[in-house]
Amino acid sequence: MISTKGRYALRVMIDLAEHADEGYVPLKEVADRQEISKKYLEIIVRDLVKGNLLIGASGKGGGYRLCRKPEEYTVWEILECMECSLATVACLTDGAVPCPRAADCKTLPMWEEFDGMVKAYFTGKRLSDMVLQ
Repeated sequence: MISTKGRYALRVMIDLAEHADEGYVPLKEVADRQEISKKYLEIIVRDLVKGNLLIGASGKGGGYRLCRKPEEYTVWEILECMECSLATVACLTDGAVPCPRAADCKTLPMWEEFDGMVKAYFTGKRLSDMVLQ
């Protein structure tokens, strides 16, 4: 399941893409437009900056902006940056302890296929696909 953090991160990225011509956008403006707590957005943008998806600047004229053009971001990379895991089942998470039943698991191929479809879907979606033209 995609968390609120992941969904709000997409909203922040879309908002910043739509206001890219304004340079650095103050977080308060994003919070007001998106009707999301500025305090919560501070946590989200911190992770997006840490994941090299946003650039932040402090002081007068500061705020946040995208590092790249909207068409260069996939929804997958944004969600992956925010979520601990996008795996459907625990045994498919990165760094999971190998399951002793994996060789005999009748459902594992289904979960792997499903996870592959989800990744392909979100990798095929660009931030620019959601930006108002």
